[in-house]
Amino acid sequence: MIVKRFYDETLAQASYLIGCGRTGNAIVIDPTRDIDQYLRMAEAEEVAVTHVTETHIHADFVSGSRELAARTDAALYLSGEGGKDWQYAFANESGAVLVRDGDRIMVGNVRIDVLHTPGHTPEHLAFLVTDTAAATEPMAIVTGDFVFVGDVGRPDLLEKAAKIQGTMEASARTLYQSLQRFKAFPDYLQVWPGHGAGSACGKGLSAVPQSTVGYERRFNWALAVDGEDEFVRQVLSGQPEPPAYFAEMKRINRDGPRVLNGFATPQWLPEVRLRDVLARKAFVIDARPATDFAAGHVPGTINIPLNRSFTTWAGWLTPFDEDFYLIVDDSGSDRGAHNVNEAARDLAMIGLDRFAGYFGVHAVKEWGRGSPLVTVPQLTTAELAKRQAAGDVFVIDVRGRAEWEAGHLPGVVNIPVGYLVTRLAEVPRDRPVVVQCQAGSRSAIAASVLQANGIANVLNLSKGYQGWAASGLAVEHPDPAGSVG
Repeated sequence: MIVKRFYDETLAQASYLIGCGRTGNAIVIDPTRDIDQYLRMAEAEEVAVTHVTETHIHADFVSGSRELAARTDAALYLSGEGGKDWQYAFANESGAVLVRDGDRIMVGNVRIDVLHTPGHTPEHLAFLVTDTAAATEPMAIVTGDFVFVGDVGRPDLLEKAAKIQGTMEASARTLYQSLQRFKAFPDYLQVWPGHGAGSACGKGLSAVPQSTVGYERRFNWALAVDGEDEFVRQVLSGQPEPPAYFAEMKRINRDGPRVLNGFATPQWLPEVRLRDVLARKAFVIDARPATDFAAGHVPGTINIPLNRSFTTWAGWLTPFDEDFYLIVDDSGSDRGAHNVNEAARDLAMIGLDRFAGYFGVHAVKEWGRGSPLVTVPQLTTAELAKRQAAGDVFVIDVRGRAEWEAGHLPGVVNIPVGYLVTRLAEVPRDRPVVVQCQAGSRSAIAASVLQANGIANVLNLSKGYQGWAASGLAVEHPDPAGSVG
């Protein structure tokens, strides 16, 4: 049996190619839109992709199952579980086979047994993998977003992301029951999860790529909780805010992702076009480092640095239904082309396909010759403490709610950066606004969002809550009743 794990760092997502070396057949589980990587690996291993499946309707990236099956003429297997509201709308059109609990897929001599493991989503499946040429019992379970190393899939996304009210507790109880089934598997069974550290599909995922049922039974907090009610309380507590684009991903993956036939090469645009683009109120992402953006940027642009968090924040803030543009650092010989191609791929992975073109860093310099650039002043901890005492600033903590509840600067309000655009009415215009996160990176994005939406007097606390707490200044925690104490 051949097993290859593919891990996308920007999505913190794992997919798997499992093949039978004797017959030359292979199945890919949970493919992303970057389907060429699976085809290259299949060729290298001298197998053909003959089966494609996925564990559930994903919320954090656009699935590549439909496109990979179409490209290879492979059989496509999709969940038939979850009830009428959780069926794949494109299944019939794509000739997919709907599978349910107890069904079996044979990939040469490799047996894939289908398990219905609801809780994270109603239709969620897991797959037991058995190499029948060497064994009669499974060696691994591909768990998708059901069980991770050290954590379990969050059951609150239907309510928080898909806006299906009143589903969190019921989903949590369903997840608890699914976990009881998981706990009954033998200790030796390997666990191959769908995500690692950094994913928003759980709250405490490990960076370890795989585990075993026995290890998880001993050390995964969710499998050690005593009783269903306590599990429900703990699994729903402290979950991070799901990115706004999760609801869009659910819709795209349910209705049928558009077939790309490869990632398009982005179009370079001359710097003189930038004024026209911004005059049309188009969405422009300045993907330079936050320090460069703070030192001088074109008014109206949003700063989302091209790093590991780029995809997440682009998904939060970029409109899916209109064209958007990038400004990238192209100061190196081939750096700009590499950066923009990488960005285009990452954006397409979450369904942001309307990438209309990009500008090099010279566009910022050219703008500065004819019009003033905008800066983001940086504030030290001591300076903020003095200005807070004088009462002449309004401070926004743009971290997640759970972070804020764990400790925050005295008297500050909490508006997570992803919600700023929808809560602009809460931000005053009559005094300077200071944005603050854990260490300064998210607040840099927040400052650009506020400036682009007409709030000019914005400052960034350079070292965030981390610097404030390290200085020994007072912090606050909500009291048990939920008020600030």
